[in-house]
Amino acid sequence: MNAMNDAWLQVGRLEDIPRQGARVIATAEGAIAVFRTVDDEVFALRDRCPHKGGPLSQGIVHGKRVACPLHDWKIALDTGLAAAPDAGCAARYPVRVEDGVVRLRLVPDEGCPGGHGESP
Repeated sequence: MNAMNDAWLQVGRLEDIPRQGARVIATAEGAIAVFRTVDDEVFALRDRCPHKGGPLSQGIVHGKRVACPLHDWKIALDTGLAAAPDAGCAARYPVRVEDGVVRLRLVPDEGCPGGHGESP
């Protein structure tokens, strides 16, 4: 892994992301949605539903899930996995909050089949 992949990108302050909403970060590999829950937890997923590619950033966050705005698939923010009976995965990215500043690492975590949010 090169130094660029190890870098944490500053995406803004926690209060810049609406509670139960998202902020989209454009990258060379595609859009990444950074979500904030009502409890101020922050998660990052590829902004693409594993079902039909809907923009997850435009979905409604409830608990630790986001509902895709196209077909209401529920995607877990902490794992990227679709809730049963649906199947698929949106790649998740490491995110952290330090002193109120949200930082994102542009390398997806392991564990998502295909790594790019496609259904297995």
